[in-house]
Amino acid sequence: MPPRKMAGQRAQAPSWWAGTGPEWTLYTSLHELGKVAERDFVYQGRNLPREGVAFRFMSPSDLAINVIGLMQTYATGVDNGPRDVISKQQMLGLGVHLIFVEDAALEQDPLYYVGEALNYRDHSHMGS
Repeated sequence: MPPRKMAGQRAQAPSWWAGTGPEWTLYTSLHELGKVAERDFVYQGRNLPREGVAFRFMSPSDLAINVIGLMQTYATGVDNGPRDVISKQQMLGLGVHLIFVEDAALEQDPLYYVGEALNYRDHSHMGS
């Protein structure tokens, strides 16, 4: 097993990446955990659909993940807290579990927190 990616070891997002730094960390962590973009999940980035979900999964189809937190707010210039609450309720109505991962958690131990999200465990302040 390769060494775990820890704080300070995340790669900078490439210039073509349309999302934030924390979203890039989540994206690369998904790949390290064996998930493949366009097969297992779709990254919708700044072009968020009406439901407001950045990472939507095909396998499992009842899972979505968003990054939240202070760094995410600074990166986007928008406090999405109220929208996140609405998005979580909308997704539950569709039978989809929206899991939030704090950007600070992605700085501390991204593989752990992304793995937890893939197991439907929300450690964020929005978790229920």
